[in-house]
Amino acid sequence: MASIKAFVSWSGGKDSALACYRAIKEGIHVCYLLNMLREDGTKSRSHGLTREVLVAQAEAMGIPILQKRASWGSYEKAFKEAVSELKAQGINAGVFGDIDVEEHRAWIERVCSELEVKPFLPLWLLGREGLMKEFINAGFKAVVCAVNASFLGPEWLGREVNYDFLEELKKLETVDLCGEKGEYHTFVYDGPLFKHPVKFTLGKVYSQNNKFFIEVQRG
Repeated sequence: MASIKAFVSWSGGKDSALACYRAIKEGIHVCYLLNMLREDGTKSRSHGLTREVLVAQAEAMGIPILQKRASWGSYEKAFKEAVSELKAQGINAGVFGDIDVEEHRAWIERVCSELEVKPFLPLWLLGREGLMKEFINAGFKAVVCAVNASFLGPEWLGREVNYDFLEELKKLETVDLCGEKGEYHTFVYDGPLFKHPVKFTLGKVYSQNNKFFIEVQRG
């Protein structure tokens, strides 16, 4: 595995962080974080995290980050261009935090095949509660930064991802424990991948496209 040089498809959240952690433990050399932003370049699409706070994560981890702008329509083209840039630097694999959405895996495998890079999905088909406990027990620290209003209310924003959080989620039978269907998203600010915690502040809550977000600002 020592010859495998990879990028991590990086959202700033718990699943990409745990996938990165597992990949490194398996001997994969993580050389880059690859992060896709909205077309205006200000924030990530699903998590609503600012470009600056994502850079702060990368700096705290000591791993360079490549950020690309894209609309949903241009996402695949921009993603392929970014991976091609990384390939030119000797990177031959990608690490993804997907758990069980088959269409996501099919897209990843098709795109990676076309680009001739090897995909790794270290979390694929693993039990949700086990993954959450692994994340917490490893020492990762994260807060909820976005929720889908069809599943969770804005009172969940800013919550720490810990055992209390997990137990409360378990009582909600309509919510996937890992938020795999977009029920919630997180911002990871400390843990075994980090050389030091990310300094950040939480700002105002806002709604957009049936989602609630809380501003996470670089401290």
